Amino acid sequence: MARTNTTELLEALAAEIGENVYIDIAKWHLYLSDAKLHTVVAEQVYPLITANSVSEDRVISVLESIKVKIGGGRKELPLSDLIPLQGQVNLVDILEKYQREI
Repeated sequence: MARTNTTELLEALAAEIGENVYIDIAKWHLYLSDAKLHTVVAEQVYPLITANSVSEDRVISVLESIKVKIGGGRKELPLSDLIPLQGQVNLVDILEKYQREI
């Protein structure tokens, strides 16, 4: 990978997250790129990668801190409640791959 430019790395990370992680609403899969959440997630998890501290617990903690407005903004849910378990595992796998490669 050998990307040294932080912006380039964040863009690549966001793209991979956006294409591989989705929220599940009534069995509909809405990928994070379509929901415009991939960049926010990438920016929030990037410090875990640079600190070499990616773990399932820390990633879930980050997802819990990201609030998603639903119902026209009448309610907010943590992103962790919307991503199925397998999607969370996929996200951790992606982050661990980036952590190894930088």
